Amino acid sequence: MTEIPTIETSPRPKPAPRRVTEDETRRANRSWWDLDADDYQDEHGQFLGDVDFVWCPERLREADARLLGDVPGKMILELGAGAAAGARWLRQQGARVVAMDLSAGMLRHAAEAAVRSGVRVPLVQSDALALPFRDASFDIVCTAFGAIPFVADSAAAMREVARVLRPGGSWVFSVTHPMRWIFWDEPDESGLVARNSYFNRSPYVERDERGRLTYLEQHRTLGDRIRELVAAGFVVRDLVEPEWPEGHEQTWGQWSPLRGRLFPGTAIFVCDLPA
Repeated sequence: MTEIPTIETSPRPKPAPRRVTEDETRRANRSWWDLDADDYQDEHGQFLGDVDFVWCPERLREADARLLGDVPGKMILELGAGAAAGARWLRQQGARVVAMDLSAGMLRHAAEAAVRSGVRVPLVQSDALALPFRDASFDIVCTAFGAIPFVADSAAAMREVARVLRPGGSWVFSVTHPMRWIFWDEPDESGLVARNSYFNRSPYVERDERGRLTYLEQHRTLGDRIRELVAAGFVVRDLVEPEWPEGHEQTWGQWSPLRGRLFPGTAIFVCDLPA
C-alpha cells in the first residue's frame, strides 16, 4: 500500500508530519465532505446556484466561458459533482448527464436541489479512481474542483477519465492554481508571503485531537499535471487562469479580491482525447 508524506501548511504550529496511506486518504475525504456538506452548502450554495456551472471562486461561468463547447446531445460525466448544480445546468442545455461524487452528504444536497429546481440527473456515489462505467461511455468529463485535488494518485484518475471517454472526447477540470501552494491559505495580507516550497508535493493534512486524519488535499505542480495528462493520452488544448473580475468583492476561503488581483487562484485544464 502506498504511503504519502504530509506537509502541515498553516499559520499555527502543528506536530511533526507522519505518513498516510491511500485508504486513510479516501476515508478521511469521504468523512470530511459528508460532515461538511451542510455547512458548505450554507456558505456557498447561493454563489453556486441550483442550476448553474461555476468553474471557480473567480465566478467564471460555463455559460460565458464555453470551455466544454457545444453540449446538446452529448453524454457528460460531472466528476466530483458535489450538489450537482453544474450537471443540472448541462441537462438544461440539452446534454445527457451523470453526476458522480464520493460523498453521500453532497449527493443528498444534489437530490434536494433536484426537487427544488425540477431538474434531475442520475446521481452516482463512487471513487474517482474506480469509475463504475464502461470504456468509452462519455463524450465529455468535467469537474469544478472535484476529486482531482483530493485523490492520492491523480495520475491514475487521469487514466480512468481517459478510459471512460470516447475517442475525440474532452476532459476539462479546475483545481487550485499550483502556485497557491507557496502561500498560507489566508485571504488577507498574511496570505501574500511565500512560505512553502512549490516543489514539495507532500499533501496538506488536518487531524483531530486524537491524531486521526480528517482532511487531506494534494499538491501537483503545473508540470506534474501536464505530464499526468500526456501520459494518460490527452492533448492539452488550453490552460485557463481566470482573472479576478472587477466588482467581485466576495471572499471564498483563501480566495479574496486582495490576492485575486495579484496572482491566479484557479487553473482550468482543457484537454482532448485524440480520435
